[in-house]
Amino acid sequence: MKTSSLLLKSALALAMATPFLASAESQLVVGGTGGATARLDFQVIVPRVLFLGVGTGAAGLATNTTIDTVTFDYTSNPAAVGGGGAAVAGTITGNVVPVRVLGNNGQIVLTATTTGALTNATADTIPWTQITAVSSLAALPSPAIPLTGTGAGSNVTLSSGTCVTDRSANWTFSYANAAVVAPGTYGTTNGRVTYTASMP
Repeated sequence: MKTSSLLLKSALALAMATPFLASAESQLVVGGTGGATARLDFQVIVPRVLFLGVGTGAAGLATNTTIDTVTFDYTSNPAAVGGGGAAVAGTITGNVVPVRVLGNNGQIVLTATTTGALTNATADTIPWTQITAVSSLAALPSPAIPLTGTGAGSNVTLSSGTCVTDRSANWTFSYANAAVVAPGTYGTTNGRVTYTASMP
């Protein structure tokens, strides 16, 4: 008898607790007319996202640590040195670099940063004004490369509304080749441009 009573009390306690454990609503209708209803709430939680891919990193929406190199090589065309001649194609599909910018929290601004003129590990230099880029998409402009430090920002045009940006383009880099310079591989030091995307 005691065992039956204990089982009955346990079953009753479990039955009373069950509605509090359930995460969805229910309704039992006995007799009468009409239907039973149960409601369910939904939420979609979207975090703030900001992505910048330049070169190989533009291929996927993930972190990629590959740093590509654009090379203007005149070894096969020495007559063009200092004469404004075209450079041999660089290593990223020539001098064309894919770029993607994605963000969901307002205006995105791109900047470029350098640590001084390109050098050939001696006192010889080439200023960054000799290297420029043209974008295949006006909505995703390439920021000007400064002589040193961080340059002026360029706005990426929003894709929709007041918050969302998803832009892809190719930046085509050029070397002006405006002056004759001493031999060497320039960029041995100070040869890197760091692009930064900023968003509120």
